[in-house]
Amino acid sequence: MARHADPTNVPDNDYFVITTNVDHCFQKAGFDKKRLFYTQGDYGLFQCSEPCCQETFDNEAAIREMVKRQQNMKVPTELLPVCPHCGKPMTMNLRCDDTFVEDEGWHKAAERYENFLRTRNEQKILFLELGVGYNTPTIVKYSFWRMAHNWKDATYACLNYGEAYAPDEIRKKSICINGDIGEILSQI
Repeated sequence: MARHADPTNVPDNDYFVITTNVDHCFQKAGFDKKRLFYTQGDYGLFQCSEPCCQETFDNEAAIREMVKRQQNMKVPTELLPVCPHCGKPMTMNLRCDDTFVEDEGWHKAAERYENFLRTRNEQKILFLELGVGYNTPTIVKYSFWRMAHNWKDATYACLNYGEAYAPDEIRKKSICINGDIGEILSQI
């Protein structure tokens, strides 16, 4: 999460969230959807399993109907989603191989994130990393390290259970706290 200005009250400040989580927790917590970039997909979307198009489809109504009508842990076959373009089965919009669909919404979110960074690189900024591990470190962790190193007024902060770390090159402009993120944030 990249934030600008006072980090004590996020909604009232200039911020942007980049996340590899696909579970909508930032939206559920009240973060502005236009200030979020879900780089690895979105459990709230289906995509063609082929994929025949770069399009995603909201799945909330379909999933709710499946839950409502399932019996013995089985969903009626007529509820299994198929692509409206080619008829192939639909799947979750989750980056797990080369079939991941980066639809128009994904590209617009990427553009908003890039614009946020481009317009703030001369300002005082906090790169706040919460619980990022080494599964996909290039997306958040390594890019935050690089920007913290290259930007004069950047600070890198890492809250992580057992993995809070900053490289030597940015150690003097870093805050690393090992511990449970929920407990740490509740104390602030």
